[in-house]
This record gives sequence, C-alpha cells and structure tokens, in this order.
Amino acid sequence: MDFLTFINGLSIFSDMSSGDILVCVITGIIALVVGLIIAFPVGVAYRRRVAEAELGSAEEEARRIVNESIKTAESRKKEALVEAKDEIHRLRSEADKEIKDRRSEVQRQEHRNQQKEESLEKKADSLDKKEEAIQEKMQAAEERLTEAEQIKKSQFEMLERISGYSEEQAKAQLLGEVEAKLAHDKALRIMQFEQQLKDEAEEKAREILGTAVSRCAPDYVAEATVSVVPLPNDEMKGRIIGREGRNIRALETLTGVDLIIDDTPEAITLSSFDPVRREIARLSLEKLIQDGRIHPARIEETVEKARKEVDAKIKQDGERAVLECGIHGMAPELIRLLGRMRYRTSYGQNVLQHSIEVAQIAGMLASEMGGVDVNLARRAGLLHDIGKALTHEIEGSHVNIGVDVARKYKESEGVIHAIEAHHNDVEPRTTVAWLVQAADAISAARPGARRENLENYIKRLEKLEEIANSFEGVDNCFAIQAGREVRIVVKPELIDDDHMVLLAHNIAEKIESELDYPGQIKVHLVRESRAVDYAK
Repeated sequence: MDFLTFINGLSIFSDMSSGDILVCVITGIIALVVGLIIAFPVGVAYRRRVAEAELGSAEEEARRIVNESIKTAESRKKEALVEAKDEIHRLRSEADKEIKDRRSEVQRQEHRNQQKEESLEKKADSLDKKEEAIQEKMQAAEERLTEAEQIKKSQFEMLERISGYSEEQAKAQLLGEVEAKLAHDKALRIMQFEQQLKDEAEEKAREILGTAVSRCAPDYVAEATVSVVPLPNDEMKGRIIGREGRNIRALETLTGVDLIIDDTPEAITLSSFDPVRREIARLSLEKLIQDGRIHPARIEETVEKARKEVDAKIKQDGERAVLECGIHGMAPELIRLLGRMRYRTSYGQNVLQHSIEVAQIAGMLASEMGGVDVNLARRAGLLHDIGKALTHEIEGSHVNIGVDVARKYKESEGVIHAIEAHHNDVEPRTTVAWLVQAADAISAARPGARRENLENYIKRLEKLEEIANSFEGVDNCFAIQAGREVRIVVKPELIDDDHMVLLAHNIAEKIESELDYPGQIKVHLVRESRAVDYAK
C-alpha cells in the first residue's frame, strides 16, 4: 500500500466525526513514518524529498477532510436543532390553540350560566311579587268577608227588632206555616188518591171476580206429551229421515225428542215428556220444512235459533203473567222463572196457568173479605209454585226451593210465608197465607184440572234422565220413545269406545235397581268427536 492509496482510504471516514477522523489521521501518519524508516536504506534522500512533498500534501488534504467533516457535522447539528425548534414551536402552537378553545368554551358556559342565573332571579322576583299580590287580595277578601258578616249581623238584628222575633223563633214560625199549608195540601191529595183508588179497586174487583169465576171452568184440556207437525207432502218424510237416517238422528240428538214417522199421511209426531224440548223440536222442524235445506249442519243451526226463540217466548210468557195479574216491581229473574212454568205440568195441569188462576182467585177472595192487601194476595198466589220451575235442576221439594228463590230476590215476608204454608209444611199465620192455600185448592180441584197418571209418567222420565246424568263422562241425555229408550251423549275426551260398553252396562244396572217400569228400556250411548278448521 503506497501513501496515496492510504490517503484516499482516509476519505472513507469523511462521514465520521472530527475526533474519529483525527485518530484515523494520526494512525495513518504513524504508519507512514514506520514505512519511511523501513524504506530509508533504499533511497533516503529521494524519498525524503518525495515524502516531504507528499507529507505536506497529505497533511493539507487531511486538514481539508477534517474541516469538511467538522463543517458537515456542524451543519447537521444545526439542522437537527432547527427541526427540534420547529417541532417545539408546532406543539406549542397546538397547545396554545387548544387552551384558547377551552377558554372560549369555558367563557361561553360561564356566559350561559350567568344568563340562567339572571333568568332565575327575574322569575324569583316575579313570584315574590305575585305572592305579595295574592296576600294583598286574601287580606282584602278577609276584610270584605268580615264586613259582610257585620252587615249580615246588623241586618238580622234590624229584622229581629222590626219583627219582634229572634232568629230561632222566626225559623220556627216559618216552618210552622209551611207545615200547616203542606198538611192541608197533603190531606187534599190523599183524599183524591183514596177516592181514585177506591173507584179503580171496585172496578178492578168486579173485573177480577168475573174473570176468576169464568176461569174456574175447565177452559183447556190437560197437557199432552206429543205434538203433530203437518207436512206439505209425504216426500218430505224421506228428506227429514235423510241418507241412512242421519238427519233424523241429528234432530233427535240435538233436541232430545223422539220423532215418530209412521203411516200417518203428511204428518210427523214429536214425543217428549218435556214441553220445552218438544216446542224447540216443533219450531226447528217447521223452519226446516219451510226452508227446504235439511242436513245435519243446517239442523244444528236451526235448533239453536229455535232454542233462542223459546227463551224469548219464556220471557214473554212471564211478563204476560205478571201483567195479567196486575203485579209490579218483580225481579226480572222471577219473571223468567214464571215463564219457564209455562212448560211445566203438575198432574197434567199447566203450572203457569194454575199460578195465574190462584193469583186471581186469591185477589178476588181478598177483595171480598175487605181489609186484606189484594196486591199481596195476588203476588203470593202467582209465586206460590215458583219452585216447580227449578225442581228438575235443584234437589228438594218445590216449597223449599220456592222459599229460597223468593228470599233470594227480596220478596216480602208475607209472600215467603204464603209460599211456605200453601201445602201446610208450616202452619199458616196470616190471612194471605190462608187465602193462597184456599185458592190453590180451588184451582187444582176443579173438574178436568189434573190427571194423576201423566204426573207419574213425567216423574219416571225425569228420574230416568237423572240416573243417566249421575255418571261421570255424560254430557247430555234424553228420555225418548215414551221412556222405552234413554239416549246418552258422552264426552269423547273422557269416555273412549271401550269404556262406552262398560258405562252402558252400569247405567242399565242402576236403572234396574232404582226404577219401576213396564217392559224394557234401551240404553243408547252416542260418542262423537269433531274437528273444525278454516281454509284461508
């Protein structure tokens, strides 16, 4: 390696710091001196000159490189300082801006708070002023009230001096005059009403007397257990029977009535011991014949409509009975029970018609006796058999049921006692009770009024249905075929096909043990499941 190559190699370190460069230069100089000492024997003189020239050039070059390195380092240092100052200035500017924004926000918030405080102070001042105004008005009102009381007191004192009466004496005087005038008017009104009621009572008594006497004659026959429905032609019988008998089965199942279709031309007989069922079946059949559409769904719809019509008719019959007897203020439920008695019989006698007769006869007897409340007698006579409307639903005699019903709907004690005593269950204690008992005997004992066999027959059919209904799983039952068959509809969710056989056997055994009847009774169980859905 010659000296120039060594010097050129020093340029590699130009990017180093000035201290490192100086070390490198000194190291190079030492190496050069050692080289010169080694090469001295070859050409000391020549090389000395060359070396001195090159040494001067190298020193100058080294100084130049060192200077350039120092300048470059200083320049970079300055640049770094400038950049750092710029960054510090930027961060300071951003911080100042943020502080300025926050100060502005704080100032705005303080301004709003100041405005709110001013508004609250204004409102508080306004409320204080209003409160002061109210206090002034209340004080003025109290002063005026005190002034009015003083004026009123002075006026009363003046009136007392002028009239010569104190306040209490004046009130007593005024009330006395008003009572005297009202007593006179009241006496005149009472006399007028008494005369009017007397005239109306005499006229009504004569009318009731004539009506009661005429009703003592047998003006109707005993109730029957069959109804005949006329047909437009014999072809209608086949339509009523339906395919494989489905129509007639549906009608008998829904109504509990036995349809007898025989050789009688253009007629069908409906048989049932219950007049309500028979009436529903009759209305349903007449509507179906008139409509012409006879199928199970239509039958079910028609029977439901007929049942609603019969319910309405029951209400009308009750209202007619009350109106016919001249009774007012009776509970609506009692009126409905009276209407139900239209479809009940007692020994073949219609119970509602019998009750109306008893009411009219009792009223007639009360008016003839004088001094007895005619309205009370008629009311007690009309309600004396009200328990018979519920004997097929509630256990007990019709007397006990009637007493409970009358007490439930707030009837008077006179009516309740007459109901309780009309069959001598208790000793009659009032005149009305005796009159009702006598009127009941008159209405029941007249010729053609009752028939014993029909009553026993109906009781047997009711007992037959009661036995069937006593078993669990029975939904409904009907005694048909004049008591020779009991048709029972069971609940399909409780009784399956296997249990139907056992249930029929148990019902038959209980009928055999508890009921006396001629011939045999068919126990017919019906189990029907339905599923309904709608296509939308």
